[in-house]
Amino acid sequence: MKLKSVIVEDEATGREILRNYLSKYCPQVELLGEASNIDEALVLIKSHEPDLVFLDVEMPFGNAFDLLDKVGNRTFEVIFVTAYNHYAIDALNNHASYYLMKPISIDELIKAVDYVSEIKEKENALQEKILSPKVKNVNGKITIPQQDGFEVLQTKDIFFCKADDNYTEIYLENKKILVSKTLKYFEEALAGYPFARIHKSYLVNVNQVVKYKKGKGGSVVLSNGKEIMVSASKKNELLSYFE
Repeated sequence: MKLKSVIVEDEATGREILRNYLSKYCPQVELLGEASNIDEALVLIKSHEPDLVFLDVEMPFGNAFDLLDKVGNRTFEVIFVTAYNHYAIDALNNHASYYLMKPISIDELIKAVDYVSEIKEKENALQEKILSPKVKNVNGKITIPQQDGFEVLQTKDIFFCKADDNYTEIYLENKKILVSKTLKYFEEALAGYPFARIHKSYLVNVNQVVKYKKGKGGSVVLSNGKEIMVSASKKNELLSYFE
């Protein structure tokens, strides 16, 4: 599939290098336009509704994060292209799909574009389908330690688990259980069952997912109506659970 893309970079040389690399090494990228500042980028994005934005961090009169705030809810993926590695955490928090350092490595560029292509192909394939997880119901039980002993839960009855520092909140249909174990503990304990870590704070039962929404990192809606954000780094893993 073609990735409708735009480049946002204030330096003409930087735009030219990236444009040439994309033309030569990433044939699936369809370049729709380029912008040198936030105002131009905002017009370009709203008029073309791209699948992918190659985004420099530092620009005149603002930066990449100011632009993303102005865009608001978005359906495109973002590949940050910058000479500064100290923006990596901010990029992660803004649901970047990839973080490329200047000077651009061709191998890393190809890897980044392939990663976004895979995400978009899965999103498009799911758009017209009712979500049906590849992993069917797997019956099983898990013991939950408590002060006066332990409680046994059916894994299929767990909707999601949420991190709370060194504790984990386990959500069932009609109640919540607080357990003095980390989310990592439950990720490992439920590894044989259809549970996906979709965010640093959330582990969800894939069989309870009824809808996927496009967005920054996207989000899932569970059968109980709960909507949970998906980290960009976890999106591909989540979508792989569905046909």
